[in-house]
Order: sequence, then structure tokens, then C-alpha cells
Amino acid sequence: MTSAKQKLSRRSWTKDTYFISTDTALIPIAELNAVFASDLFYWADALPEDVLRETLENSLCFGVYEDLDTRPNAETAQSKLIGFARCITDFTTFLYLTDVYIDTDFQGKGLGAWLITCVQEVIKEIPHLRRSLLFTSGWEKTVPFYEKLMEMSVLECKRPAEGEKGEGVAIMQWRGPAFPDALR
Repeated sequence: MTSAKQKLSRRSWTKDTYFISTDTALIPIAELNAVFASDLFYWADALPEDVLRETLENSLCFGVYEDLDTRPNAETAQSKLIGFARCITDFTTFLYLTDVYIDTDFQGKGLGAWLITCVQEVIKEIPHLRRSLLFTSGWEKTVPFYEKLMEMSVLECKRPAEGEKGEGVAIMQWRGPAFPDALR
């Protein structure tokens, strides 16, 4: 019998010269760790590679890749990691979305929206899911983005006070099919 984790960890999508996969074996650990160490991941730092590998193996991960074989004069690499999203989950009742990014060189092509649409597609396949959560900053852009693409609603938010630097934080949720009726 195939477990939910095994089933969900073997998904893939293709669009133009890009693909998304939930297969963690495809994720280049050193490249992802370089992203974690960059300013792009302001909320995280690089991890020892064995710790990052274990983190990925214990999560539902979505790698976004550019298929270099479809480009003229492609070198030896077959694909390049250009985006990522990680779901911390028990694969049954709860899911927390984190570490979402698209390489700045590939932003503006709809890849972030496609990534989140694929994540939500998988989330909706978990029949006993009570809720999925995420924390996000950048109220003006990200909250409407997740509201639209993941049908998320804001549970709580802290906007910066007038004159204060920062973008605040919002906690968002999607109520899954097993969300208790008493709380709806």
C-alpha cells in the first residue's frame, strides 16, 4: 500500500521550458543552501548539508526547475533549480507552507503563481486535512496573492506602526475538508 507521503512526493508538472517536482532527490542541496545563505532568504540561514538533506526528506518539497536541455547550446546540466517551496506536514491533518521563493532572474514570468497553484492542488488532495497555515510579510503583495491562489484567509496580522520600518507579518490559513464544523 502506498502511503500519502509516497504518493504526494512523486508529483510533477510541466509548463513551457520549466517543470515542478516534489521529488526531493532532484534538489541540489548545495545550490539550495546557497539560496538559504543569501539575502533572498532573509528569514533563514544556511544549514549543514546533512541537516538540510534531512529537513527536505522530512517535508513535502516543491522544486521549480528550468529544463536546460530545451535551450540552445545547453551545457552538461540537464536542469537548474530556480524556485522552491516547502511544506511541513504530517500528510494527514496539518500543513505549514514555508521557504517559498523564485530566483530573481525568473520572477515576473508567472512561475511563483504556478508554484503556489501546484502546492494548493496537492494540499486539496489530502482528504483529512484540517488546515494549512503560512506566515508572510509584505501585506500589500503577498496577502492578496495567497488569498487568490490558495483561498487563504488572514487569521492574524501585525502591520508596522506608522513611520516604523518593516512590512509586518500575517498568519494565514486555508480550512481543509476536515476542519471542525464547530469552528467554521
